[in-house]
Amino acid sequence: MKPFISILICTVFFALMPAGCGTAVKKMRMKSQSERTDVFVEVKDGEPIPEGFADLMITANIKTPLAGYYILESKESLHGKQGYPFLVNIDGQTALWKIDGVRDSKPAYDKDGTSSRDPEAREGMRYALNKKVRLRAGSHRIFFGLPQEDYYSAVDIELKGESSLIEYKPVYRYKRLPTRIPAFLKGISRYEVFLNGRQIL
Repeated sequence: MKPFISILICTVFFALMPAGCGTAVKKMRMKSQSERTDVFVEVKDGEPIPEGFADLMITANIKTPLAGYYILESKESLHGKQGYPFLVNIDGQTALWKIDGVRDSKPAYDKDGTSSRDPEAREGMRYALNKKVRLRAGSHRIFFGLPQEDYYSAVDIELKGESSLIEYKPVYRYKRLPTRIPAFLKGISRYEVFLNGRQIL
């Protein structure tokens, strides 16, 4: 009877796994290969923008559990370790930036003793991507991915001959009912994307 129960549990587990996971892995594998090398270059602050070009500041962050927080987590996981990868592909040119994390701790409880509603409450590792690239003014497709989380999104933007800012703000999964409080320990759900302060995704 026990083997039957084990098989049943495994069957239900795999049936409930997100159907898009394999698709996300394949998509990121494809986007991690550069088809072009002439779309953008990384630049530093203060460099003048040539006519016909635009600068795009890319910012994104994520907070993950510290290494070893989950007993069953793969040893290959980069959660809580250095070199967490952010994947960006613009019009076929890829950059894989590996970011070192900073240990981050926020109170688990508010002053009144109730559980904090801050999605990033408790101790973890924060990774912050801040990169500026230069590309031609005009329309571009930005692919953003987190290989560690099997997550990606894509947006189309229009750049004029000036500096712009695209921000990826994390939205974490919820804790179990009835609290319905998002928490970084549950992993990333999606990113809200803002271009020059206006939400585009």
